[in-house]
Amino acid sequence: MVVFGTLSEKLTSALSSLRTKGKLSAADVDGTVREIRRALLDADVSLDVVKSFTGKIRDRALSDDVNKALNPAQQVVQIVNEELVEILGGAQSQLSFAKKPPTVIMLAGLQGSGKTTFAGKLAKYLKSQGHTPVLVACDLQRPNAVTQLTVIAEQAGVQIFAPEPGNGKGNPVAVAKDGVKYAKQKLYDTVIIDTAGRLGVDEDLMREARSVRDATSPDEVLFVLDAMIGQDAVVTAKAFQDGVDFTGVVLTKLDGDARGGAALSVRGLTDRPIVFASTGESLDALEPFYPDRMASRILDLGDILTLIEQAQKNFDEDDANKVAEKIQSNTFTLQDFLEQLQQVRKMGSMKGLLGMMPGAGKMREQIDNFDEKDIDRTEAIIRSMTPAERETPKLLNGSRRLRIAKGSGMTVTDVNQLVIRFESAAKMMKTVAKGVPQTSRAWDRFPGHAPRAKRSPPKRLRVRGTPPNARQRTRPFNRLLPGMEIVSDSVPNRPPK
Repeated sequence: MVVFGTLSEKLTSALSSLRTKGKLSAADVDGTVREIRRALLDADVSLDVVKSFTGKIRDRALSDDVNKALNPAQQVVQIVNEELVEILGGAQSQLSFAKKPPTVIMLAGLQGSGKTTFAGKLAKYLKSQGHTPVLVACDLQRPNAVTQLTVIAEQAGVQIFAPEPGNGKGNPVAVAKDGVKYAKQKLYDTVIIDTAGRLGVDEDLMREARSVRDATSPDEVLFVLDAMIGQDAVVTAKAFQDGVDFTGVVLTKLDGDARGGAALSVRGLTDRPIVFASTGESLDALEPFYPDRMASRILDLGDILTLIEQAQKNFDEDDANKVAEKIQSNTFTLQDFLEQLQQVRKMGSMKGLLGMMPGAGKMREQIDNFDEKDIDRTEAIIRSMTPAERETPKLLNGSRRLRIAKGSGMTVTDVNQLVIRFESAAKMMKTVAKGVPQTSRAWDRFPGHAPRAKRSPPKRLRVRGTPPNARQRTRPFNRLLPGMEIVSDSVPNRPPK
């Protein structure tokens, strides 16, 4: 699912009507603002945020700067983008680390919001940044919460402090205090405290969270919010702000939220920044929240910067140069294709990557219907080949393709389609790597391309009264007159009969 797909579709539709306008009237602006207001309300954005947002857009859209612009419609799109960035938080907010370690980060939120999973994601993220985090299991109420955090800590490759078995046994406040002491003794520079949640906001939950906060004096209190709960996000966020007073917000399950009301509401009503966004179930599916990039996604302008950062993180530059050389020399093989496919998978789901491309909203149905298992099937087919077959696909005759199909659990047709797609892709990449070729006669037959005009003979400039050998004398002038040729109209001297 494209992040904020429904909201993005409605906003881009509302703004598209302005692109045919050479000059915007007050009626045009009011109509567009009305559509934007309707789109935001359908996306479960708080009414107070909607009123403030659309009011600022209308005032700026009717200003003289927009009316005098060469492209007023583009100016309105820019205004909407800037106001979206503003209600999402403006500049990016980062974690505040203690001057004297360890830095204590406390997580709070309702049960089912994804606190425990986020604790593992945050620990793995901080580890990749050079920190040494430790997880502290203070959710002693939910069944098997301690066991779940232990498994997540093992998957993330970080240490966990869990002296109590949980399942209703143990004192979370004492565990939190002992966890901070443990981090100081073992020289861990970051403590992540996973606290208990409830199915709803109640006083017992707030009392326990306040006790843990007072006992550990955390540097950051992150409120973990399920982005799919709609209008309840505002009520829940205000309750936790009054009860615990968090310093930042984490949006989880953002990949399943097509509306985006929570993200657009919580910052405006709590005045607390959104620090992280969780976009998947894997521990790597966590990214810092950039308001400007998220606004670009909502307006279907893409998020190329995040895409580049993920590529730089997962692709080795030397390997990429080697692949480029192979493409140029026409030695790109199925083994290279398999390795590139595996590196792309490290960047995350294909749906998420495609959703960052500009214009992804227009391909929303195709992206939603994309089957991630197609990549698994492709890998299975290639892995069923011998090294020689991967290096030289021309060896794949009928019997070999039948063997590969049986080994991968696919059909011969699937193997044939993969080979055809690979050969087509290799030719295309070779063409792109070497640059656009010169126009050929094959291009003349391409649909939609005008055939090249036939070369017409040079025009003859006839000069009267010139001697018979004028053709030879005027050759230097012919070079100065491209497409022209000077000839004589005099009859050459003929020998007498």
